[in-house]
Amino acid sequence: MLTRADIHAFLERIGIKRDDTVLVHTSMRSLGEVEGGCDGLIDAFTSYLTDGLFLVPTHTWSNVGKNQPVYDVSVTEPCIGALPTVAAFRKDGVRSLHPTHSVAAFGRRAAEFVKGEELATSPCFEGGVWRRLYDEKAKILLIGVGLDRNTYIHAIDEMIDLPGRLAEPIQLTVIDYDGKRYSLTYRKHGKNTGSSNFEVYRKPLDALGALKNDKLGNATIGIFDAVRGTEVISMLWEKADYNLCEELKDIPEEYYYCVLDSNFLL
Repeated sequence: MLTRADIHAFLERIGIKRDDTVLVHTSMRSLGEVEGGCDGLIDAFTSYLTDGLFLVPTHTWSNVGKNQPVYDVSVTEPCIGALPTVAAFRKDGVRSLHPTHSVAAFGRRAAEFVKGEELATSPCFEGGVWRRLYDEKAKILLIGVGLDRNTYIHAIDEMIDLPGRLAEPIQLTVIDYDGKRYSLTYRKHGKNTGSSNFEVYRKPLDALGALKNDKLGNATIGIFDAVRGTEVISMLWEKADYNLCEELKDIPEEYYYCVLDSNFLL
């Protein structure tokens, strides 16, 4: 069984500091048995990050949209698994007001960090939580899942303004903890966001130190550095002469090996 002490030891081993910002995408099944289940995993992370932030995505993109345009932070359930569903309604966390890509935040700065999400215009809008992961120098842990589950890569897409990533505007309503309603003009992800092919980034991310791998319980863990990952992926698109996430082929090594001996990302 994976205990709190095991999780603390893992975080220390991979270099997570007590004041870091850490976001997790998690397959609980991949870990094996965890002491306390989902609550136990959250307790382990929050008790380690005593001066930091712990974030769990609580997305509702599949159940909030044109046909069901209301997101109520107190009752709308996440659509992405067991840990998000538990995290969304914990009393010690603060769930953001983002209509489709909310997070549950834990820590002293939680309420301040998620402030303003009721103003969202897109999944990873400028000034929102997902963009601020860069400013936080966040670490994103992919626990038993691949890069196709890394929502932050969508934030990079929006930062560098890749075409075709967002759909036409729709009207949504957000209801906050006090019952106040906000009306939004919002653009969801389009039909082809490229996320199913995000694994094409793995080799360059590995080569340039933006993605590392480890083990926790039975799960393989990807450790994605938000700052380095942003710089690597942005560089790749600057060099690309084709749509990196449409063609099922490896990204050419000359796009990134040319910087291995430079001061890039150092």
